[in-house]
Amino acid sequence: MKQFMDQDFLLSNDSAKSLFHTYAEKMPVVDYHCHINPQEIFEDRKFDTMTQVWLGGDHYKWRQMRSNGVDERYITGDATDREKFQKWAETLSKLIGNPLYHWSHLELQRYFGYTGYLNGDTAEEVWNLCNEKLHDASMSARNIIKQSNVTVICTTDDPADTLEWHQKIAADSSFDTKVLPAWRPDKAMNVEKPDFSSYIAKLSTVSGMEIKDFASLKAALINRMEFFKNQGCSVSDHALEYVMYVPADDAELEAIFAKGLSGETISKDDELKYKTAFMLFAAKEYNRMGWVMQLHYGCKRDNNAMMFETIGADTGFDCINNYAPSAQMADFLNDLSATNEIPKTIIYSLNPNDNASIGTILGCFQSEYPGKIQQGSAWWFNDHKTGMTEQMTSLANLGCLGNFIGMLTDSRSFLSYTRHEYFRRILCELIGGWVDNGEYPDDQKALKEIIEGISYNNTIKYFNF
Repeated sequence: MKQFMDQDFLLSNDSAKSLFHTYAEKMPVVDYHCHINPQEIFEDRKFDTMTQVWLGGDHYKWRQMRSNGVDERYITGDATDREKFQKWAETLSKLIGNPLYHWSHLELQRYFGYTGYLNGDTAEEVWNLCNEKLHDASMSARNIIKQSNVTVICTTDDPADTLEWHQKIAADSSFDTKVLPAWRPDKAMNVEKPDFSSYIAKLSTVSGMEIKDFASLKAALINRMEFFKNQGCSVSDHALEYVMYVPADDAELEAIFAKGLSGETISKDDELKYKTAFMLFAAKEYNRMGWVMQLHYGCKRDNNAMMFETIGADTGFDCINNYAPSAQMADFLNDLSATNEIPKTIIYSLNPNDNASIGTILGCFQSEYPGKIQQGSAWWFNDHKTGMTEQMTSLANLGCLGNFIGMLTDSRSFLSYTRHEYFRRILCELIGGWVDNGEYPDDQKALKEIIEGISYNNTIKYFNF
């Protein structure tokens, strides 16, 4: 029997162990997509309790606590931090096979030096140990980033954001991790939402440009893209149900925009026409500026109406959307290819059934740059051992795994960088298995390039960080 989560955790063969400990383990981290608050980085936030750093805003954990029958008072309600931590500890011990069990214990080991296991009985011991450590200067937000060996962080930022905290971080020479904005224009694209008109008014004010139609919206967005670019931005991100392709002419688009601006109901067909035009416009601008376009899709959001009304979005009530037509993704990219305007693009689907279709679409549009079109790392409900293994196996089967840009946290937590270690262990186990099985030679020069590339180097080159 192997020891619980020892130095060879998830590594079952000699090649895997060698690849991880020789090449992957000490590589730095690039977090090119996350939801960390840049203000907390600038202010070097200190955390008073483990509940603040571990459970605040973490809807992964909230979902599982609900699955364990925990009352909402102990999840997002007014229970004390100690009570909430106890309920999480009691839940964690039941999460056998869940990545949260591994992530949580990796965080306890790496940041707090705790090598036991957390459950209801050990909660008091862990609570006291971790809270004492949190009072140490090494556990401030910036120092957690430094000890995690993170060189670049890309946050998630709306076009109307002032980016004041990014500017302050950039001006602070005492902190050498790059913290860059990433462009997330979902609110400008969601013409069907009831707050569309108020958002356009805000964007108009921030850009200093009157937005009265779709044409002037595009001009205002270009204005804000240039501002973001001047602050170091080179990454965009879109949250979509799926990548649609329903073309429309200019007159139709202006009529749809006018309806959205006046608060009229938007039909599904009109919504898709507008979003298609929006994405084609955005992609061409990203290509012009040399930005990377990330497309996250396949999520059905806010499914519990009662809880949405009570505690709002991003609280743990999303699920996988089973409808993501691959033909429309191909048509979307094909439209851009007709004028040679496809930017570097990363495609993520929350539905693992889309792995093969994404893998074949990539091969249709690769050009001039190694891995220009990427399949994104196993995301959200898929960032576990099975999901990561299946995503990388599919990519290897259908594409070029050696050019893969690897892991991202997609997290709001400063302790989530151990997910990169978790990913790298799974990567080395997969490739090490192929080597031990005679499916790939024990060519250390090639293996070093592949493992270090997927862990870090490919990402730096791809984004030009």
